Amino acid sequence: MATAESPIDAPDLPFFDVNDLAFSVRSRDVRDARDAGPYARTPYGLAVLRYAEVNRLVNDKRLIQGSARWAEHNGIVGDWGRWWANIVLNKEGAEHVRLRKLVNPAFASRHVADLVPKFQELANELIDGFVGDGQCEFIKQFADPYATRVICRLLGVTDENWAELSAYSEKMGLALSISGREHLDEIQWGLERMGDYADGLIAERRRAHHDDFLQSLVDANEDGDRLSDLELRDTVILLFQGGIETTRNQLGLAMDLFVRHPDQWDLLGREPDLAANAVEEVMRTRPTTTWVTREAAEDCDIDGIYVPKGTTVHLFTESSGTDERAYPDPSFDIRQLDRPKHFAFGGGRHYCLGHFIARGDMTEALALLAQRLPGVRYVEDPVWLPDSGNTGPQRQVITWDPEEAR
Repeated sequence: MATAESPIDAPDLPFFDVNDLAFSVRSRDVRDARDAGPYARTPYGLAVLRYAEVNRLVNDKRLIQGSARWAEHNGIVGDWGRWWANIVLNKEGAEHVRLRKLVNPAFASRHVADLVPKFQELANELIDGFVGDGQCEFIKQFADPYATRVICRLLGVTDENWAELSAYSEKMGLALSISGREHLDEIQWGLERMGDYADGLIAERRRAHHDDFLQSLVDANEDGDRLSDLELRDTVILLFQGGIETTRNQLGLAMDLFVRHPDQWDLLGREPDLAANAVEEVMRTRPTTTWVTREAAEDCDIDGIYVPKGTTVHLFTESSGTDERAYPDPSFDIRQLDRPKHFAFGGGRHYCLGHFIARGDMTEALALLAQRLPGVRYVEDPVWLPDSGNTGPQRQVITWDPEEAR
């Protein structure tokens, strides 16, 4: 695994090799370090472990978005690195504002209410397909098709190709795992296929006008300098890959939490109105994005630690979300309605574009799953991505109480 020498000259701070496949952001070592202080060193710079410091630094104007250098840091060579560095997520200043304004309308909060019946219809359709079998592979039979088909419906395209889109997204998403360097051919394949699909959609919108969000992006491209050809293509790829991958992983992480907290699953089944809060508890305690990445735009002093320009600062989302200084009882509890905000969707000017949709579609999915699949539990141990970088289950076989399922 590629590494970078830490520029932080603070030998008294604990050191975490976040590139180590055995490292876990939820480990006892991280908990002990958080108890001792808010900071640790990594191969790239600084890790921030406590809630108060994450809350302050996520909006610190001395720090810019740090994800753009992920490919460089982790040996992800090829076209994916170019695409990743040039999407709206990793732009700064006027370029970020321009691209964000173009993409924002697809993810506005007003769309969520209109889409709720579609979320419910889709979730019920998928559950109907396996509820009588007594078990399912949750990622393949629910999380994958649900996340992918939601994005298709959001963007106004047919979902008949959802399986192919899901496969492309899954392969591209390997680049965001710390083991991504081992999957370069798969990552390149996923990007090429997703790019071909984006090209087809763009060409279709140019041949015949559609009344949908994708058409607005094509129109922005044709207007002149609002969106270049490459930006248009990269943005369409991002809309699919980002929406599919994060929701799929987060649903799998939610299922894992509920399997390990059966009382909470039973409660959600009885009180589905708690589903929106359940999503927040899942994101707080088991986020798929295990850190928010920033980079020092200038030489900084952070609480007496010298942080040179260019240093990566990892804000550990799960660690901040379970910090007892902010959450006196940080245990997973969907009845707790007044928690401090979490950072699973990031923060500041780079706050996740799709957070309204992600919250909405996961809320409806979890409510229906809990009502229809009581007593959910594992048939076998799940297969996991590394618990660092972007994480989630790759295989997750569950069963439930068949006599009570509906």
